Amino acid sequence: MMTNLTIAITSDPVCPWCYMGKKRLDKAIELYKKVYPGGRDDTFTVSWHAFYLDPSAPKKGISWVERHEQRFGPGKTTAFQNRLAGLGRQHGISFSFAGEIGNTRDAHRLIAMSRTRGPEAQDRVVMELFRDYFEANGDVTSYDTLERVAEKAGLEPSEVRGWLEGGDGGEEVDAEVREAAERNVTGVPSFLIQGKYEVDGAQDEQAFMELFTKVMEAEVV
Repeated sequence: MMTNLTIAITSDPVCPWCYMGKKRLDKAIELYKKVYPGGRDDTFTVSWHAFYLDPSAPKKGISWVERHEQRFGPGKTTAFQNRLAGLGRQHGISFSFAGEIGNTRDAHRLIAMSRTRGPEAQDRVVMELFRDYFEANGDVTSYDTLERVAEKAGLEPSEVRGWLEGGDGGEEVDAEVREAAERNVTGVPSFLIQGKYEVDGAQDEQAFMELFTKVMEAEVV
């Protein structure tokens, strides 16, 4: 019997662990479909939900390095970059650390818009946001950047611009941020499977596999 597993990911587009966590999740789903009995017939529906990793970030984007040093102090940035670069290579990610970081509410509003186009469209938008910011030196606060990213993911640019300039999706994003706080989510990524099995952090593929197995044993009777 086919089972659909829902995975709600609480995330922020400027969170490198969220980018790597999704790459690991994708690999785990691929592995599950290959090795779990009947797994190839099961489906996964992923949705993305808002969290502010840096709530006090400026509205206009600034250098990632500058903001990292503001938050964590000078002298720690290089070691952090080296660590992320090494981990990123394991997942085909080339971290550039040259993007512009800032308030991510507008990026989350774009993600909210993409949800109205279906889960696959939303997933494409989120992954393009990650790629553009972390690997192509994008400015996560720029409407031009968000419009370009959305177009690459298959959305209509003029509709995206109208949505952003009209302030649409803001209340939805704010509600998601409040809901995350009510669930005591203090860091991201956070994965909620079937609405009740929660795991935090960028888990490795085996950890996801074990969780999928646990869920299936509990769900299928």
